[in-house]
Amino acid sequence: MSDLVFKARELDSGDQLADKRAEFVLDAGDEAVYLDGNSLGALPASVPARVEDVVRRQWGELRIRSWDESGWWTAPERIGDRIAPLVGAAAGQVVVGDSTSVNVFKALVGAVRIAGESGGSRDSQGSRDSQGSRVSRDEILVDATTFPTDGYIAESAARMTGCALRPVTPAQVPDALSDRTAAVLLNHVDYRTGRLHDLPALTAAVREAGAVSVWDLCHSAGALPVGLDEHGVDLAVGCTYKYLNGGPGSPAYLYVRTGLQDRFDSPLPGWNSHAEPFGMRGDYEPAAGAARGRVGTPDILSMLALEAALEVWEGVSIEAVRAKSLALTDFFLECVATYVPQGRVESLTPVRHEERGSQVALRCRDAGGVMRQLIERGVVGDFRRPDVLRFGFTPLYVGFADVERAARVLGEILG
Repeated sequence: MSDLVFKARELDSGDQLADKRAEFVLDAGDEAVYLDGNSLGALPASVPARVEDVVRRQWGELRIRSWDESGWWTAPERIGDRIAPLVGAAAGQVVVGDSTSVNVFKALVGAVRIAGESGGSRDSQGSRDSQGSRVSRDEILVDATTFPTDGYIAESAARMTGCALRPVTPAQVPDALSDRTAAVLLNHVDYRTGRLHDLPALTAAVREAGAVSVWDLCHSAGALPVGLDEHGVDLAVGCTYKYLNGGPGSPAYLYVRTGLQDRFDSPLPGWNSHAEPFGMRGDYEPAAGAARGRVGTPDILSMLALEAALEVWEGVSIEAVRAKSLALTDFFLECVATYVPQGRVESLTPVRHEERGSQVALRCRDAGGVMRQLIERGVVGDFRRPDVLRFGFTPLYVGFADVERAARVLGEILG
Protein backbone atom coordinates (compact mmCIF):
# COMPACT_ATOMS: atom_id res chain seq x y z
CA MET A 1 0.00 0.00 0.00
CA SER A 2 1.46 3.37 -1.03
CA ASP A 3 2.31 6.25 1.25
CA LEU A 4 -0.35 8.30 -0.49
CA VAL A 5 -3.06 5.82 0.50
CA PHE A 6 -2.01 6.17 4.13
CA LYS A 7 -1.91 9.94 3.78
CA ALA A 8 -5.42 9.94 2.33
CA ARG A 9 -6.70 7.94 5.29
CA GLU A 10 -5.03 10.32 7.69
CA LEU A 11 -6.50 13.36 5.96
CA ASP A 12 -9.96 11.79 5.87
CA SER A 13 -9.79 11.01 9.59
CA GLY A 14 -9.25 14.71 10.32
CA ASP A 15 -11.89 15.98 7.89
CA GLN A 16 -14.37 18.21 9.73
CA LEU A 17 -16.82 18.01 6.83
CA ALA A 18 -16.70 14.22 6.45
CA ASP A 19 -20.16 13.71 8.00
CA LYS A 20 -21.74 15.78 5.24
CA ARG A 21 -21.04 13.03 2.73
CA ALA A 22 -23.88 10.97 4.20
CA GLU A 23 -26.34 13.72 3.25
CA PHE A 24 -25.83 13.01 -0.47
CA VAL A 25 -26.85 10.17 -2.77
CA LEU A 26 -23.56 8.72 -4.00
CA ASP A 27 -22.43 5.45 -5.54
CA ALA A 28 -21.60 2.80 -2.95
CA GLY A 29 -18.13 1.32 -2.66
CA ASP A 30 -14.62 2.63 -3.04
CA GLU A 31 -14.45 2.33 -6.83
CA ALA A 32 -16.73 5.27 -7.70
CA VAL A 33 -15.33 8.79 -7.53
CA TYR A 34 -17.45 11.76 -8.58
CA LEU A 35 -15.33 14.77 -9.53
CA ASP A 36 -17.80 16.60 -11.76
CA GLY A 37 -19.59 18.71 -9.19
CA ASN A 38 -18.36 21.78 -11.05
CA SER A 39 -20.82 20.78 -13.80
CA LEU A 40 -23.60 19.09 -11.83
CA GLY A 41 -23.63 18.64 -8.08
CA ALA A 42 -24.65 15.35 -6.49
CA LEU A 43 -28.20 14.80 -5.25
CA PRO A 44 -28.79 15.77 -1.59
CA ALA A 45 -30.64 12.92 0.10
CA SER A 46 -33.43 15.18 1.39
CA VAL A 47 -34.54 16.37 -2.04
CA PRO A 48 -36.64 13.41 -3.36
CA ALA A 49 -39.06 13.41 -0.41
CA ARG A 50 -39.41 17.19 -0.59
CA VAL A 51 -40.16 17.11 -4.30
CA GLU A 52 -42.73 14.36 -3.75
CA ASP A 53 -44.45 16.56 -1.15
CA VAL A 54 -44.45 19.51 -3.53
CA VAL A 55 -45.97 17.41 -6.31
CA ARG A 56 -48.41 15.25 -4.37
CA ARG A 57 -49.60 17.55 -1.57
CA GLN A 58 -48.82 21.14 -2.49
CA TRP A 59 -49.71 20.84 -6.17
CA GLY A 60 -51.92 17.72 -6.07
CA GLU A 61 -54.06 18.65 -3.05
CA LEU A 62 -53.69 22.33 -2.25
CA ARG A 63 -53.30 23.37 -5.87
CA ILE A 64 -53.70 27.17 -6.30
CA ARG A 65 -53.78 27.65 -2.52
CA SER A 66 -50.10 26.74 -2.34
CA TRP A 67 -49.09 30.13 -3.69
CA ASP A 68 -50.01 31.45 -0.26
CA GLU A 69 -50.28 28.46 2.08
CA SER A 70 -47.09 26.73 0.90
CA GLY A 71 -45.13 29.92 0.36
CA TRP A 72 -44.71 29.57 -3.38
CA TRP A 73 -45.06 33.28 -4.02
CA THR A 74 -42.24 34.30 -1.68
CA ALA A 75 -39.87 31.48 -2.74
CA PRO A 76 -37.58 33.59 -4.99
CA GLU A 77 -36.65 35.98 -2.18
CA ARG A 78 -36.75 33.36 0.59
CA ILE A 79 -34.37 31.03 -1.23
CA GLY A 80 -32.27 34.00 -2.24
CA ASP A 81 -31.77 34.77 1.43
CA ARG A 82 -30.50 31.21 1.93
CA ILE A 83 -27.96 31.64 -0.83
CA ALA A 84 -26.90 35.10 0.34
CA PRO A 85 -24.57 33.98 3.19
CA LEU A 86 -22.78 31.61 0.81
CA VAL A 87 -21.79 34.56 -1.40
CA GLY A 88 -21.19 37.01 1.43
CA ALA A 89 -24.37 39.04 1.10
CA ALA A 90 -26.87 40.32 3.63
CA ALA A 91 -30.52 39.37 3.27
CA GLY A 92 -32.73 41.17 0.78
CA GLN A 93 -30.22 41.38 -2.07
CA VAL A 94 -30.52 38.01 -3.85
CA VAL A 95 -33.50 36.81 -5.85
CA VAL A 96 -33.74 33.32 -7.36
CA GLY A 97 -35.20 32.61 -10.78
CA ASP A 98 -34.53 32.27 -14.50
CA SER A 99 -31.28 30.90 -15.94
CA THR A 100 -27.78 32.25 -15.50
CA SER A 101 -27.90 33.50 -19.07
CA VAL A 102 -31.09 35.48 -18.51
CA ASN A 103 -29.69 36.95 -15.31
CA VAL A 104 -26.45 37.96 -17.04
CA PHE A 105 -28.58 39.82 -19.57
CA LYS A 106 -30.63 41.55 -16.88
CA ALA A 107 -27.55 42.47 -14.87
CA LEU A 108 -25.44 43.74 -17.76
CA VAL A 109 -28.13 45.87 -19.39
CA GLY A 110 -29.15 47.10 -15.95
CA ALA A 111 -25.53 48.01 -15.23
CA VAL A 112 -25.24 50.04 -18.43
CA ARG A 113 -28.46 51.87 -17.60
CA ILE A 114 -27.21 52.69 -14.11
CA ALA A 115 -23.94 53.98 -15.52
CA GLY A 116 -25.75 55.98 -18.20
CA GLU A 117 -28.13 57.78 -15.89
CA SER A 118 -25.69 58.56 -13.09
CA GLY A 119 -22.16 58.10 -14.36
CA GLY A 120 -21.55 54.83 -12.55
CA SER A 121 -21.83 53.23 -9.15
CA ARG A 122 -19.99 55.94 -7.20
CA ASP A 123 -20.22 59.25 -9.06
CA SER A 124 -23.83 60.36 -8.87
CA GLN A 125 -22.99 63.47 -10.95
CA GLY A 126 -21.59 61.45 -13.84
CA SER A 127 -18.22 61.70 -15.53
CA ARG A 128 -16.96 64.92 -17.08
CA ASP A 129 -14.10 65.71 -19.42
CA SER A 130 -11.40 68.35 -18.89
CA GLN A 131 -13.79 71.10 -20.10
CA GLY A 132 -16.46 69.99 -17.66
CA SER A 133 -18.76 68.46 -20.29
CA ARG A 134 -20.67 65.29 -19.53
CA VAL A 135 -18.98 62.16 -20.89
CA SER A 136 -21.13 59.34 -22.22
CA ARG A 137 -20.31 55.89 -20.86
CA ASP A 138 -20.60 53.82 -24.00
CA GLU A 139 -18.26 50.86 -23.54
CA ILE A 140 -18.64 47.43 -21.96
CA LEU A 141 -15.61 45.43 -20.90
CA VAL A 142 -16.11 41.66 -20.95
CA ASP A 143 -13.85 38.85 -19.81
CA ALA A 144 -12.21 37.60 -23.01
CA THR A 145 -11.82 34.14 -21.46
CA THR A 146 -15.43 33.92 -20.32
CA PHE A 147 -17.87 31.05 -20.76
CA PRO A 148 -19.21 31.46 -24.31
CA THR A 149 -22.78 32.37 -23.30
CA ASP A 150 -21.61 35.34 -21.26
CA GLY A 151 -19.78 36.61 -24.32
CA TYR A 152 -22.80 36.10 -26.57
CA ILE A 153 -25.05 37.98 -24.17
CA ALA A 154 -22.53 40.76 -23.67
CA GLU A 155 -22.42 41.25 -27.45
CA SER A 156 -26.21 41.41 -27.62
CA ALA A 157 -26.39 43.78 -24.63
CA ALA A 158 -23.84 46.06 -26.29
CA ARG A 159 -25.91 46.19 -29.49
CA MET A 160 -29.09 46.94 -27.55
CA THR A 161 -27.55 49.70 -25.45
CA GLY A 162 -25.46 51.28 -28.19
CA CYS A 163 -22.21 50.40 -26.44
CA ALA A 164 -18.95 49.18 -27.87
CA LEU A 165 -17.89 45.78 -26.57
CA ARG A 166 -14.26 45.35 -25.62
CA PRO A 167 -13.01 41.86 -24.66
CA VAL A 168 -10.06 41.94 -22.26
CA THR A 169 -8.51 39.46 -19.87
CA PRO A 170 -9.20 40.08 -16.18
CA ALA A 171 -5.57 41.08 -15.69
CA GLN A 172 -5.98 43.79 -18.35
CA VAL A 173 -9.08 45.34 -16.79
CA PRO A 174 -7.38 48.02 -14.61
CA ASP A 175 -5.51 49.44 -17.61
CA ALA A 176 -8.53 49.12 -19.92
CA LEU A 177 -10.91 51.11 -17.69
CA SER A 178 -11.68 54.67 -18.72
CA ASP A 179 -14.29 57.37 -18.21
CA ARG A 180 -16.19 55.78 -21.08
CA THR A 181 -16.54 52.39 -19.34
CA ALA A 182 -20.14 51.68 -18.37
CA ALA A 183 -19.99 48.11 -17.11
CA VAL A 184 -17.50 45.28 -16.62
CA LEU A 185 -18.55 41.61 -16.79
CA LEU A 186 -16.09 39.18 -15.23
CA ASN A 187 -15.95 35.55 -14.13
CA HIS A 188 -14.81 34.87 -10.57
CA VAL A 189 -13.31 31.50 -11.57
CA ASP A 190 -12.28 30.54 -15.10
CA TYR A 191 -14.36 27.55 -16.15
CA ARG A 192 -11.55 25.94 -18.16
CA THR A 193 -8.50 26.35 -15.93
CA GLY A 194 -9.96 26.88 -12.46
CA ARG A 195 -8.06 30.17 -12.10
CA LEU A 196 -9.52 32.38 -9.37
CA HIS A 197 -9.53 36.05 -10.32
CA ASP A 198 -8.96 38.85 -7.81
CA LEU A 199 -12.53 40.00 -7.15
CA PRO A 200 -11.66 42.53 -4.41
CA ALA A 201 -8.97 44.34 -6.43
CA LEU A 202 -10.84 44.27 -9.74
CA THR A 203 -14.09 45.43 -8.14
CA ALA A 204 -12.23 48.31 -6.50
CA ALA A 205 -10.70 49.30 -9.83
CA VAL A 206 -14.09 49.26 -11.55
CA ARG A 207 -15.60 51.34 -8.75
CA GLU A 208 -12.76 53.87 -8.87
CA ALA A 209 -13.37 54.30 -12.60
CA GLY A 210 -17.05 55.03 -11.93
CA ALA A 211 -18.26 51.95 -13.80
CA VAL A 212 -20.58 49.17 -12.63
CA SER A 213 -19.26 45.70 -11.83
CA VAL A 214 -21.04 42.47 -12.79
CA TRP A 215 -19.58 39.17 -11.57
CA ASP A 216 -20.42 35.65 -12.73
CA LEU A 217 -20.10 33.34 -9.70
CA CYS A 218 -21.02 30.03 -11.33
CA HIS A 219 -17.72 28.32 -10.48
CA SER A 220 -17.13 29.90 -7.08
CA ALA A 221 -20.39 30.07 -5.12
CA GLY A 222 -20.49 27.17 -2.69
CA ALA A 223 -16.78 26.43 -3.11
CA LEU A 224 -15.06 29.47 -1.64
CA PRO A 225 -15.78 32.81 0.06
CA VAL A 226 -16.99 35.50 -2.33
CA GLY A 227 -17.62 38.56 -0.13
CA LEU A 228 -20.05 40.49 -2.32
CA ASP A 229 -20.99 43.01 0.37
CA GLU A 230 -17.52 43.25 1.86
CA HIS A 231 -15.92 44.11 -1.47
CA GLY A 232 -18.64 46.40 -2.80
CA VAL A 233 -19.72 44.33 -5.79
CA ASP A 234 -22.59 46.02 -7.64
CA LEU A 235 -24.31 43.12 -9.43
CA ALA A 236 -23.66 39.38 -9.56
CA VAL A 237 -25.23 36.26 -11.04
CA GLY A 238 -24.70 32.57 -10.59
CA CYS A 239 -26.11 29.11 -11.17
CA THR A 240 -27.20 26.70 -8.45
CA TYR A 241 -26.63 23.28 -10.02
CA LYS A 242 -22.87 23.09 -9.50
CA TYR A 243 -21.43 23.51 -5.98
CA LEU A 244 -24.88 24.41 -4.58
CA ASN A 245 -26.25 21.01 -5.73
CA GLY A 246 -29.65 22.32 -6.79
CA GLY A 247 -30.22 19.79 -9.59
CA PRO A 248 -30.10 19.87 -13.40
CA GLY A 249 -31.38 23.17 -14.71
CA SER A 250 -32.13 24.51 -11.25
CA PRO A 251 -32.87 28.24 -11.25
CA ALA A 252 -30.08 30.77 -11.08
CA TYR A 253 -29.90 33.91 -8.94
CA LEU A 254 -29.32 37.63 -9.26
CA TYR A 255 -27.61 39.83 -6.66
CA VAL A 256 -28.34 43.56 -6.65
CA ARG A 257 -26.48 45.60 -4.06
CA THR A 258 -28.83 47.40 -1.67
CA GLY A 259 -27.54 50.83 -2.65
CA LEU A 260 -28.37 50.19 -6.31
CA GLN A 261 -31.74 48.52 -5.99
CA ASP A 262 -33.80 51.67 -6.51
CA ARG A 263 -31.76 52.40 -9.66
CA PHE A 264 -31.78 48.91 -11.13
CA ASP A 265 -33.80 49.12 -14.34
CA SER A 266 -34.32 45.57 -15.57
CA PRO A 267 -34.60 45.09 -19.34
CA LEU A 268 -37.16 42.34 -18.63
CA PRO A 269 -39.91 44.03 -16.59
CA GLY A 270 -42.30 41.13 -16.04
CA TRP A 271 -45.50 41.10 -14.05
CA ASN A 272 -43.76 39.31 -11.20
CA SER A 273 -41.48 42.28 -10.63
CA HIS A 274 -44.29 44.81 -10.60
CA ALA A 275 -44.99 46.71 -7.40
CA GLU A 276 -48.60 45.50 -7.71
CA PRO A 277 -48.34 42.22 -9.61
CA PHE A 278 -52.05 41.45 -9.31
CA GLY A 279 -53.13 44.99 -10.07
CA MET A 280 -52.81 44.20 -13.78
CA ARG A 281 -52.02 47.84 -14.49
CA GLY A 282 -50.99 48.99 -17.94
CA ASP A 283 -48.07 51.03 -16.63
CA TYR A 284 -45.02 49.38 -15.11
CA GLU A 285 -43.85 50.27 -11.60
CA PRO A 286 -40.94 48.14 -10.34
CA ALA A 287 -41.17 46.42 -6.99
CA ALA A 288 -38.94 47.55 -4.17
CA GLY A 289 -35.74 45.70 -3.34
CA ALA A 290 -34.37 42.59 -4.98
CA ALA A 291 -37.85 41.57 -6.16
CA ARG A 292 -37.48 43.89 -9.12
CA GLY A 293 -35.12 41.26 -10.51
CA ARG A 294 -38.04 38.87 -10.96
CA VAL A 295 -39.67 38.44 -14.37
CA GLY A 296 -42.33 35.80 -14.83
CA THR A 297 -43.99 33.06 -12.80
CA PRO A 298 -41.40 31.21 -10.66
CA ASP A 299 -40.50 27.65 -11.69
CA ILE A 300 -41.76 26.15 -8.45
CA LEU A 301 -40.81 22.49 -8.85
CA SER A 302 -37.11 23.10 -9.46
CA MET A 303 -37.04 26.08 -7.12
CA LEU A 304 -38.33 24.11 -4.13
CA ALA A 305 -35.99 21.23 -4.96
CA LEU A 306 -33.19 23.78 -4.71
CA GLU A 307 -34.51 25.00 -1.38
CA ALA A 308 -34.36 21.46 0.00
CA ALA A 309 -30.85 20.99 -1.42
CA LEU A 310 -29.61 24.11 0.36
CA GLU A 311 -30.40 22.53 3.73
CA VAL A 312 -27.10 20.62 3.55
CA TRP A 313 -25.38 23.95 4.26
CA GLU A 314 -26.81 24.22 7.75
CA GLY A 315 -23.96 24.42 10.23
CA VAL A 316 -21.32 24.68 7.49
CA SER A 317 -19.02 27.67 7.15
CA ILE A 318 -17.80 28.63 3.71
CA GLU A 319 -14.34 29.14 5.23
CA ALA A 320 -14.22 25.46 6.23
CA VAL A 321 -15.29 24.52 2.72
CA ARG A 322 -12.53 26.63 1.24
CA ALA A 323 -9.89 25.12 3.53
CA LYS A 324 -10.89 21.60 2.50
CA SER A 325 -11.10 22.56 -1.16
CA LEU A 326 -7.52 23.76 -1.15
CA ALA A 327 -6.39 20.65 0.74
CA LEU A 328 -8.17 18.40 -1.79
CA THR A 329 -6.70 20.13 -4.82
CA ASP A 330 -3.23 20.24 -3.25
CA PHE A 331 -3.41 16.51 -2.55
CA PHE A 332 -4.69 15.74 -6.04
CA LEU A 333 -1.79 17.61 -7.63
CA GLU A 334 0.61 15.75 -5.33
CA CYS A 335 -0.91 12.40 -6.31
CA VAL A 336 -0.85 13.27 -10.01
CA ALA A 337 2.83 14.20 -9.75
CA THR A 338 3.51 10.80 -8.14
CA TYR A 339 1.30 8.48 -10.21
CA VAL A 340 1.24 10.01 -13.69
CA PRO A 341 4.34 9.52 -15.88
CA GLN A 342 6.28 12.72 -16.30
CA GLY A 343 5.31 14.77 -19.33
CA ARG A 344 1.91 13.11 -19.88
CA VAL A 345 -0.15 15.94 -18.35
CA GLU A 346 0.30 19.65 -17.76
CA SER A 347 -1.61 21.42 -15.00
CA LEU A 348 -3.40 24.60 -16.14
CA THR A 349 -4.58 25.35 -12.62
CA PRO A 350 -2.51 27.86 -10.64
CA VAL A 351 -0.36 26.53 -7.83
CA ARG A 352 -0.91 29.57 -5.62
CA HIS A 353 -3.96 29.22 -3.38
CA GLU A 354 -5.10 32.80 -3.93
CA GLU A 355 -5.36 32.08 -7.65
CA ARG A 356 -7.08 28.69 -7.49
CA GLY A 357 -10.75 27.80 -7.49
CA SER A 358 -12.06 24.34 -6.58
CA GLN A 359 -11.09 22.44 -9.71
CA VAL A 360 -7.95 21.16 -11.38
CA ALA A 361 -7.55 21.28 -15.14
CA LEU A 362 -4.96 19.08 -16.80
CA ARG A 363 -3.89 19.39 -20.41
CA CYS A 364 -3.51 15.93 -21.87
CA ARG A 365 -3.11 14.41 -25.32
CA ASP A 366 -6.29 12.56 -26.37
CA ALA A 367 -8.06 14.04 -23.34
CA GLY A 368 -11.47 12.94 -24.62
CA GLY A 369 -10.40 9.30 -24.85
CA VAL A 370 -8.65 9.44 -21.50
CA MET A 371 -11.79 10.79 -19.82
CA ARG A 372 -13.89 8.04 -21.36
CA GLN A 373 -11.52 5.46 -19.85
CA LEU A 374 -11.64 7.19 -16.48
CA ILE A 375 -15.43 7.14 -16.48
CA GLU A 376 -15.44 3.45 -17.46
CA ARG A 377 -13.37 2.81 -14.35
CA GLY A 378 -15.66 4.84 -12.10
CA VAL A 379 -13.78 8.14 -11.98
CA VAL A 380 -16.12 10.81 -13.31
CA GLY A 381 -14.69 14.15 -14.39
CA ASP A 382 -15.24 15.96 -17.65
CA PHE A 383 -13.51 16.92 -20.87
CA ARG A 384 -13.21 20.36 -22.45
CA ARG A 385 -12.07 20.69 -26.04
CA PRO A 386 -9.53 20.40 -27.33
CA ASP A 387 -7.32 18.79 -24.70
CA VAL A 388 -8.40 19.54 -21.12
CA LEU A 389 -9.37 17.10 -18.37
CA ARG A 390 -11.38 18.90 -15.66
CA PHE A 391 -11.81 17.61 -12.12
CA GLY A 392 -14.13 19.43 -9.74
CA PHE A 393 -13.78 19.04 -5.98
CA THR A 394 -16.95 19.52 -3.95
CA PRO A 395 -15.78 19.55 -0.32
CA LEU A 396 -19.15 18.52 1.11
CA TYR A 397 -18.96 15.03 -0.37
CA VAL A 398 -15.50 14.46 -1.90
CA GLY A 399 -12.91 12.81 0.36
CA PHE A 400 -9.17 12.40 0.17
CA ALA A 401 -9.41 8.69 -0.63
CA ASP A 402 -11.47 9.70 -3.67
CA VAL A 403 -8.70 12.04 -4.73
CA GLU A 404 -5.97 9.41 -4.35
CA ARG A 405 -7.93 6.83 -6.35
CA ALA A 406 -8.71 9.29 -9.15
CA ALA A 407 -5.06 10.21 -9.60
CA ARG A 408 -3.95 6.58 -9.36
CA VAL A 409 -6.41 5.46 -12.07
CA LEU A 410 -5.34 8.37 -14.25
CA GLY A 411 -1.73 7.26 -13.83
CA GLU A 412 -2.58 3.68 -14.78
CA ILE A 413 -4.37 4.82 -17.92
CA LEU A 414 -1.56 7.11 -19.00
CA GLY A 415 1.15 4.68 -17.99
